[in-house]
Amino acid sequence: MLFQVALPAPLLRDNIVAMEFVDLQAQYRRLQPAIDARIRRVLDHGRFILGPEVQELEAALAARLGVRHAIACASGTDALLLALMAFNIGPGDEVLTTPFTFFATGEMTTLLGARPVFADIDPVTYNLDPARLEAAITRRTRAILPVSLYGQPADMDAINQIAARHALPVIEDAAQSFGALFHGRPSGNLSTIGCTSFFPSKPLGCYGDGGACFADDDSLAQAMLELRNHGQAGRYLHTRIGINGRLDTLQAAILLAKLDFFDEELAARDRIAARYTALLHEAVHTPGVVPGHTSSWAQYTIEVDEREAVEQTLREAGIPTAVHYPMPLHLQPVYAKFGLGIGSFPHAERAAARVLSLPMHPYLEPEQIDRVADAVRAAVGATASQ
Repeated sequence: MLFQVALPAPLLRDNIVAMEFVDLQAQYRRLQPAIDARIRRVLDHGRFILGPEVQELEAALAARLGVRHAIACASGTDALLLALMAFNIGPGDEVLTTPFTFFATGEMTTLLGARPVFADIDPVTYNLDPARLEAAITRRTRAILPVSLYGQPADMDAINQIAARHALPVIEDAAQSFGALFHGRPSGNLSTIGCTSFFPSKPLGCYGDGGACFADDDSLAQAMLELRNHGQAGRYLHTRIGINGRLDTLQAAILLAKLDFFDEELAARDRIAARYTALLHEAVHTPGVVPGHTSSWAQYTIEVDEREAVEQTLREAGIPTAVHYPMPLHLQPVYAKFGLGIGSFPHAERAAARVLSLPMHPYLEPEQIDRVADAVRAAVGATASQ
C-alpha cells in the first residue's frame, strides 16, 4: 500500500458525522490496485519528468476526445497560459471572456500583458452568453475564451460562429467539463484549442496539479509542446520563450489508472445529480442542463436566498458546501482600474451572490444524498420563516 487512507470523518456536536465535499479517499479505496500498480511502475523506471506515461496519457486523451493532439501540462492554469501564448497574445490585445469563473481565466490574459474583456452569462447555464459577445468585440480582440462552468459546455456552436465571422480563435476553458458532451462532441474538442484541469477535485483528477491542451492544428500543438518545456524545439535548442509547464510522470500514471474507470464515475455523477434534483427542485433553484448537452458535474450548484445563513445551518449539520464563485472577475480589486462596478454584468453578479455547491463525487451513497437534501430543505425553510 502506497498511501495512508484518511481516518474516519470527525464527529461534530450531537454525534453528527462530518461529510466529505469530495471524497478522494473513497475513490482511492475503490481504485487502489490500479493506482498503486501504475505508481510502482514509475518508481521502478525512474523517469519522473516527461516519462513514458506522459506520452501514453496524451495518446489516450487525444483518442478519447477525437483530437489530433493532446499536450499534458502542469496545471489547468498553465494550459490556459500555453494556449494564449500559442496565439502570441500580448500587450495591447484583448481576450473576450466571462466574468463568472475562477480567477485564472482572466489572470493568464493579464499575465501576458493583454486585457480580459467581459460579457455577461446565460443565467441558466452560468456560461458565457453568445448573444452578448459581438457588442464586446473590438479591433483589439484576439481571442474568445468561454468557460464550461460546473461541468456543462458553453454554447460552443454559437460562439464559434461569432468567432468565425470575426476571424478569431476560440479557446475553451474546459477545466470543469472534461467528460461532458455538446451534441455528442466532447468538451475540450469544441474549438480551436481546448484546455482542461486535472486538479484533484475535478471529474478526472490527479494527486497534485495537472492539466492538458487539445488541438487539431499541428502548428499550434507544436508551439504548445515547445512552450511547456522552456520553448525548446530540441534539447538546449530554444526557439521560443516558454515556461516550465511539464506534467510529472507520477501524475500521468495516476490519471491513466483513473481514466479506465472514468466513464463509470461519470455515470455515477449523473445519477447523483438526478437524485439531488428530484429531491430539491421544489425547494431551491437547481442546475439546468440544456438539451443536447451533458454535464460532468464537477459541481452540483444550487441557488439560495440568505446564502450565509443556509451555509451556517448546513455546516452545523455536518454538510460541507462551497461557493464557486463569490466575486465576479470585474469586481476583483486588481481589475478596479477597468471601472466596471456593480451592475455591469447583472446575471454574473446575481449568480455570485446566490450560488452554493453541494457535496459531489461518484462515491456518494443514496443515504448521503438524502441527508444533504433533507438538510438543505430544512435550512432553506428555516431562513424563509425568519
